Amino acid sequence: MNASRIALVTGANQGLGRALVEGLAARMNPDDLVLLTGRNHQRVRDAAREVTELPGTRARVEGRVLDVSGADAIVRLAEDLRVRFGGVDIVISNAIARLLPEESQAERADEFIDVSNTATHAILRSFTPVLRPGGRLLVVASSLGTLGHLDARLHHLFDGASLNQVEYAVESWRAAIHDRTAREAGWPLWLNVPSKVAQVAAVRAVAAERRENDLADGTLIAAVCPGMVDTATSRPWFSDYGHAQSPARAAEALLDLVFADHVDPALYGELVRFGKALDWYGGTPPVEQDRMLTP
Repeated sequence: MNASRIALVTGANQGLGRALVEGLAARMNPDDLVLLTGRNHQRVRDAAREVTELPGTRARVEGRVLDVSGADAIVRLAEDLRVRFGGVDIVISNAIARLLPEESQAERADEFIDVSNTATHAILRSFTPVLRPGGRLLVVASSLGTLGHLDARLHHLFDGASLNQVEYAVESWRAAIHDRTAREAGWPLWLNVPSKVAQVAAVRAVAAERRENDLADGTLIAAVCPGMVDTATSRPWFSDYGHAQSPARAAEALLDLVFADHVDPALYGELVRFGKALDWYGGTPPVEQDRMLTP
């Protein structure tokens, strides 16, 4: 990576995103810059100041307001970083819309899909062209992002798909939710499953096109699963947190991937959990969460 590096984390006001910013700022150099982004100006400003004041912080930390639900804002930020710095070295896409079990999945679908999927597509399209050689672009997903977690009728929409095809599948899913035909077509009620599968499929699509050149110059594009993390977003969904990690602990494996000296070809373009690639075809459709939800 370059001597003076630029890192960007979306969804970084709190939880895992905040921990990733803290870890980057601690591991990077004083002439490097970490951009902490979020939707709320005050929270972004306060978080950047607090990270800057931490004893272990070495790199510069700046707050930047970014609403990832608007693709145009992502495009503008990527262009701004290209103009100002010539590109970016580290991009971690971490934004997610918080959703509670008692809320209607259908009523929240647009916001959830915009933040988790439309934004992922925009980040991949906008930041891969400005990612410097040897850079890292990671999309935070989960182990639910493997194809086997979807009904077999839907596999063809994502397996071997291009980014345009993934985007079309996501919009077809969105339309089916609004038309109330999603369950009939095999889509689960729980938004998180198809959303995560689509995120990983989008990463795989972009990585397939760039693999040879990226591996030649040490660039890594991958989806990452941090494991169970004890955050305000995830806590309502699980009754047993005995194995949950703190955000700081969960960030360590992701940061190790960012700062690895060499890119393992087996991890490139894959969904990576604790340093190992998960089987894209693995998993079974989860039913427990669907049973506890109402449309």
